[in-house]
Amino acid sequence: MFKNKKEENKRNEAVPSASGSNNSIVTGTKLEGTINANSDIRIDGELIGKLYCKGRVIIGPTGIVDGEVDCQNAIIEGKFTGNLKVAELLNVKENASISGEIVTDKINIQAGASFNGNCSMGGQSIKSSKKGDDTLAFS
Repeated sequence: MFKNKKEENKRNEAVPSASGSNNSIVTGTKLEGTINANSDIRIDGELIGKLYCKGRVIIGPTGIVDGEVDCQNAIIEGKFTGNLKVAELLNVKENASISGEIVTDKINIQAGASFNGNCSMGGQSIKSSKKGDDTLAFS
C-alpha cells in the first residue's frame, strides 16, 4: 500500500532503458548462443556466446560471460572472458574479473577489480603486463 519512493526510484535508475523494457538472465540460467538485444540487458546467470546490445549491458555479481559482447555501455561486477567492445563507457566494479580484449571509448576501473588482457581506448592501446603486476604499458 505504502511504497518507499526513494527505494523505488533507486531501483528504476539502476537499469534505465529508452524503450522502458529490460532483458534479464537470472541466476541459475545458462544460455549458449547469440543474443541480439535492442534494450538494456542484465546478466546474473551465465552466457556462453555472443551478445549484441544497442543499450547497456550489466554483468551482475553472479554473472558470467564467456564470448563476445558489443554494446553502447557496460557495467561489470561479475566475470567476463573474451572480446568486449563498448562504444561509450565501460565501468568495472571492484569485484569484477575481466580476461581478454577490450575496445572502449572510456573506462573506469575500481580498485580491487581484476583485469588481464589488452585494452584499446580513445585510439590508445593499453596492454597489461605480468599477472599480479599493477603496471600498465601504453603503446
